[in-house]
Formats: sequence, structure tokens, C-alpha cells
Amino acid sequence: MHVVQGERDRDEVFVEYTKSVCPMCKVVVDAQVNIRDNKVYLRKRCREHGWFEALVYGDAQAYTELSRFNKPGTLPLAFQTEVRDGCPSDCGLCPEHKQHACLGIIEVNTGCNLDCPICFADSGHQGGTAARSASVEGGGGRRAEEAAARSASVEGGGGRRAEEAAARSASVEGGGGRRAEEAAARSASVEGGGGRRAGYSITHQQCELMLDTFVAAEGEPEVVMFSGGEPTIHKNILDFIDLAQQRPIKVVNLNTNGIRLATDERFVAALGERNGRNGTSVNVYLQFDGFDEATHRAIRGRDLREHKRRALDNCAEAGLTVTLVAAVERGLNDHEVGDIIRFGIDHPAVRSVSFQPVTHSGRHVEFDPLTRLTNSDVIELVNEQCPDWFRPGDFFPVPCCFPTCRSITYLLVDRKPERTDVVPIPRLIDIDDHLDYVSNRVLPDPGLRSALEKLWSASAFMGAPATMASLETATAAAECEACGIDLPEAAKDLGDRAFMIVVQDFLDPYTLNVKQLMKCCVEEITPDGRIIPFCAYNSVGYREQVRAQMSGVEVADVVPNARELADVTVESPYGSRIARNALDGDGAGASGGTGIAPDSTNVGGKAVEP
Repeated sequence: MHVVQGERDRDEVFVEYTKSVCPMCKVVVDAQVNIRDNKVYLRKRCREHGWFEALVYGDAQAYTELSRFNKPGTLPLAFQTEVRDGCPSDCGLCPEHKQHACLGIIEVNTGCNLDCPICFADSGHQGGTAARSASVEGGGGRRAEEAAARSASVEGGGGRRAEEAAARSASVEGGGGRRAEEAAARSASVEGGGGRRAGYSITHQQCELMLDTFVAAEGEPEVVMFSGGEPTIHKNILDFIDLAQQRPIKVVNLNTNGIRLATDERFVAALGERNGRNGTSVNVYLQFDGFDEATHRAIRGRDLREHKRRALDNCAEAGLTVTLVAAVERGLNDHEVGDIIRFGIDHPAVRSVSFQPVTHSGRHVEFDPLTRLTNSDVIELVNEQCPDWFRPGDFFPVPCCFPTCRSITYLLVDRKPERTDVVPIPRLIDIDDHLDYVSNRVLPDPGLRSALEKLWSASAFMGAPATMASLETATAAAECEACGIDLPEAAKDLGDRAFMIVVQDFLDPYTLNVKQLMKCCVEEITPDGRIIPFCAYNSVGYREQVRAQMSGVEVADVVPNARELADVTVESPYGSRIARNALDGDGAGASGGTGIAPDSTNVGGKAVEP
């Protein structure tokens, strides 16, 4: 019996009971959410691996207040799995999931033309001399890359064959050209000792199945995002975009590192030609982590500043709308948040910025779970680094997912020769009156509420017709005599004046909370026709399962690169961390061994045995 010396209060407030997973073995475990020192922590215990705790929200007051912005979920038209073992083991979507898919992600490959130290998808890691050669920019590197881009732009005299060859060449960064690429590919298939790496690219038929699965579940899906790996090096990526536009999907997003956009103007032009085809807009979701060389090398493994500039200028020339996507890690690039916003507002191609605290899934730098960045921390950084433009209260949570997962604000921007004026739209409209679903006693205007729901949604993207129409409705209701912006005039030209900022903290094996997961509206669409919540896909073992199924190679469960786990993990063939016993050959901790997230907390036994 544990004896406490004297009665005393705990140093924390218990908020909720939930379930999570053990970061080491991915077994489902009991978890609790507690408030301590005005911060919110999730704590859990695995029978085998002990206690784990992580910071999940940096502002406890905001965490508790945001719960009222919780919109009733929307049922999809079809579910793909049945309820058998419970969340998070039945993905998906299963009938117990509380929300439909606002955004569907199709990962077209695991290959990449980068080898980023931070990559939640664990993509592109080659290792060995071939990859090092491929990353060399000197000795003909830039010239080889530009030659490959010129080749990629040739559509005549070979047509599709030239385009496909160019897509393969677009992944070459180094002095060895095609030979270096092929050597890297051969290296990628070898783990050492005759082993094989698990990589794949989807086929035309698989893409059709994935798109049809999405349409069957949603009817008219809002947004599909092609991702990877690096989707622009897939030889059929333009075909995949065409397939999406042949279906009733309203927006296609291309998630990219921008290398091909920087070096292949004909490819960018081809994207621009597809923008608006069949009423479907094509947008670019561009990795953009900051401006310091040290930031690029720490997060992406090489200096990509010039590539980003050229990619953005090419997108502007082609009329493509771009979202800058910054992975933000404490101590690496958190000082660059304000500069990214200012740059985005000034660039003609950029209409939004998305800040994502680094998800500690896949490959990432070593971190401390108790000091990780959260959404509230990033919002505080925005306020501190752009004090002339932002203040507390300018960001509001997205109600379609769990309110602490994503926050958004929209800006009206007035660019003048001497300065740029910015006014956050939440100062002009009483958002509380329309998106508070719990305590609100005011009957909101139905048209305005519907518009705000579309804006504060994971499916909202600047340039998308539904988003722009909703912005027009919202600004028409805006009222302000002292903001310095002519609101009626601004409402007429929202394409140039409106700007969006998103802050999204995805769950990882440390922070996974089943309560939040059950309302996730960002989903991975798998080649076998499942729709899996993004955070479950990256945290529970589904990514490893799909990779193993697609490649025929066993994939060990990835373990977060937490400082406290350094002694019990080793580096995987992909640069991520795995449990030491995953290499023992007994299948423990590997995909497909014991199923996804076996539950040790609710196994059907009596609470108290007689």
C-alpha cells in the first residue's frame, strides 16, 4: 500500500478521461487530461513501457473555453469499415466516427527528391553514397537539374514519354544526373544484408479507386489533396489531377516541396491550365519553413531558399493560388513566424499561410514532449511578432473538427505605397454569435452562420469558389468605422485583399486523444479503399500497415524521437526511430503482427472478477 505523509492537494486539475496509445508499442491505454500551471497535459500508462506525458495545449483557459465551438458532426454517405474493436482500431471510416471528411488526402508515392530530417511520412530516406551524391548541388548539380527541367517541359517529339522521363529526371539534384538517380533508387531497395526498403507508387487504377471511394462517401467532396512522398515526381501526377477533375470534386490541392515548380515552367503552366477546368480549382500547398539557411538545413536537409522563390514566381506567372505551409519546431524556426506572414501577404501568388507545429510522427529531430509547440503557442508567436496587425482574440477555432485541433483567421489587406494595413475579419463580425454551439442564446443569421461554417472549416482554401463566396457573404455583414479599410470596396476585390492564416496541430503517438480523433475531418484515402483519420494514420500504425501491404516488405512501427526514449530505440532504414526489439525478428512491434492498436483497456472482461 502506498502511504501519503499528510493530506495535501494535487498540483493539477483533472479535466477528462480518454484513451490514447503507448508511443512504444501502440497498444491502446487509458489516458487522462490534466491542467497544471495553466497548461494542458495528457498522461497515460502502458503496462509494459510505463508512464508517458506530453503537453497538448499551451493555454489552459483557452482550451476549456474553446469547447463551446463544437459543431455537430455530419454523417458521410457511406462507411468503409464496421465497429469491432473500437477507436482507434477500426478505421475507417467506421460508423462510430463523428464527422465526415472535409479534406481527403491521396499519397501517390513514398519516393521523394529530398531527404528531410523532419518528415511525418518517413519518405525519401535513401542513405549511402548514392543519395549523398544526389544531394550535391556542385559539380553540375544545378545544371543537371535545370537540364532535367527543360527536358520535362518538352511535350512535342515524344509527348507522354518525354513528360514521364522528365518527371523522373526532376528528382535528380546532383552531379551524376540520371545515373545518380538510378543508383539512389537501387540503394533505396537495399537495407543492408540483402534486405529491402518498403516503398511504393500508386497506379492509375488505384488512384481511380481512391477517388471513387471519396466520392461515394461524400457525394461532392470539397477538397482532395495529392501528397506523398513528393507527388510531382510521380510520372502520372497530371493524369491524377485530371481524374479528380472528372469527378464532382471542387478543389484539388497539390502538396509539394516546390523543386519541380521551381525548375519546370512547363509543368507549372500545365497546372495553371487545369486551374478552373470543369469548375475545379487547382491550388498549390507549398512547404515553406522560413528564410534562414539554418532553418532549411535543419528541417529540409539543404538550402532551398532560391527554389522556393522561383517556385512562387512561376506559380504567380501561371495564375496559381499558393498556401505557404510551415512546419514549426521550437528552437528551430519559431522566430520566423511573423516574417512568413509578412512575406506571404506581399507575394502575388500567396493567399494563405498554414502553420503546423511539428508532428512527432515519422522522422523528426529529437524533442521533449513536455515542451513541444502547440496551437496556442503559435498564435502567441503571431501576436508577438506582428503586434501591429494581431492581438488576442483574432483567431477562432474550427468547429467541424475538435475545436483545439485547428484555428483560423482571415484578414482584409490594404496595400498602400507607404504601408500595409491589415484587419482580421473576426474584429468586424461577432463570430461568437454564430459559431458558439453550446452556450449561445442568440439566434444567428442562418446565411451568415452557413458562410462562417464554410470559412472556419478544414475544407476552406483561398481561391476555392465556395471559400470566396463565403468571404463575400461575411464581409458584406462586416461593420467597422475605425479599421481604416473601405469595407464595401474591399468586398468587391477579395481576390487581392483577403488572406487566410491557419494553425493546425496534428496528433502524434504522444498526444493522441481518442476524443479528438473521433471528430477528425482530415482523412487519408488508402489504396485498398479505406478513409482513415490523418492523425490515426500517422500515430497508430496504419501508415506502416499500408506501406507493408503496398511494398510486400515488413515495416516496424515508428516510435517518436523523444529524448526520454533514446536508449530504447534505434534508427530505422528510413531515418525514423523504432523500438530495439523490432529488429529481433519476432515480429513484435511490426505492422501486421498483432493488428492495429490492440486494446488493453477494454477487452470484454468484468471490471472486478469474483
